[in-house]
Amino acid sequence: MNVIMIKKKNILRALMIIIFIFVICGVSTSFGMQHYYKVDFSTAIVTATTLNVRSGPGTQYKVITTVKKNEYIRVFAGVGDWYIVQVEGDFVGAVSRKYVRPIYPNSSSSGGTGGSTNTGSSGNTGTSSGTTNNQQTNSSLSADEQEIFNLINKQRTNNGLQALKIDNEVQRVAKIKAQDMVTNNYFSHTSPIYGSPFDMLKSFKISYKTAGENIAGNSNNSAAVNAWMNSAGHKANILNGNFNYTGIGVVSSSKYGKVFVQMFIGK
Repeated sequence: MNVIMIKKKNILRALMIIIFIFVICGVSTSFGMQHYYKVDFSTAIVTATTLNVRSGPGTQYKVITTVKKNEYIRVFAGVGDWYIVQVEGDFVGAVSRKYVRPIYPNSSSSGGTGGSTNTGSSGNTGTSSGTTNNQQTNSSLSADEQEIFNLINKQRTNNGLQALKIDNEVQRVAKIKAQDMVTNNYFSHTSPIYGSPFDMLKSFKISYKTAGENIAGNSNNSAAVNAWMNSAGHKANILNGNFNYTGIGVVSSSKYGKVFVQMFIGK
């Protein structure tokens, strides 16, 4: 009788050990994390029509927001087939790497309309006009726009780049975009009226080899430029050696103080 009891106790103890091992393995698995890896770029553009931003690197995680085609996103790292990103509205999440294209400073490639922040198709030749001296005034700029122009060119020349020139047609489009943002109460690279910056340049018949756009909301001109220079994606546009013309729109805003739009093109 005692032998039988001992055997039963041993069997019960063995079962408990097995169950304990399974529980520990299960807990260990549930807390396992995929390894992240560094990426050699910090800005990307969305190529999908609408891209889900999820709370984690996989389709099993919930969608926290979405971004539209040709919108900029900031990329921090990769996890498997996903990128950890920051998007407009300061949402931080994960997106599938299949639907974004990296943007490298000072790079250019051919592509379709609005396919990249530094690439687009060209329309009819736009009128270009400007000065090579970053401190020289331009009659088509307001006082705010002239100050932004000078501050941007100071950043470029301090980094060994040629100063940008004002293209009168790009200047006109930048002003229209800034007013559009205020009138229609949105803050995005994609206008509900004109579409992406590349769509807008095309619709206004502006020819370019490469293009980009920075936007900001701020009450102070120098603070707006400083904010751009402290953001990897915006700084990459400002210090992109392939850009040689610009247009700057500054419009008063009850929400931000001022809305700033700077469009860049390379010819």
